[in-house]
Amino acid sequence: MTATDALIGMACNFALVVLGLSLLLTVYRVVRGPTLPDRVLALDMLVGIAIGFIAVIAIRTRYALYVDIAIALGLVGFLATVAFARFILARALVKGQPAGDGAVPLAEAGGGPGAAGPANDPSRKGSD
Repeated sequence: MTATDALIGMACNFALVVLGLSLLLTVYRVVRGPTLPDRVLALDMLVGIAIGFIAVIAIRTRYALYVDIAIALGLVGFLATVAFARFILARALVKGQPAGDGAVPLAEAGGGPGAAGPANDPSRKGSD
């Protein structure tokens, strides 16, 4: 065992400890999060932590297939976050209140698809 292997082993152990601690704190935020957007953000963070675990395992085992698995998990996690965000926005629009973070829905801000404004001005007399 060379010095490089020992250093990589210690770095992997340290990374696993840090990832384990961040996993516990993130699970706490998922369970305890005061609002739904907090929970969605924590779930997205869990995907990132899982990718970190997979990367450390790939380094430790020197098996490159794990990198492909991590990339696929990243894509699925991104799509899940987008779906959750659309769900939160749709839920806020149905209730007629802003989303949990104080954001104003597009219809109220005047930026919806049928809203009047310089970009949607039928007379084209807007500020060009």
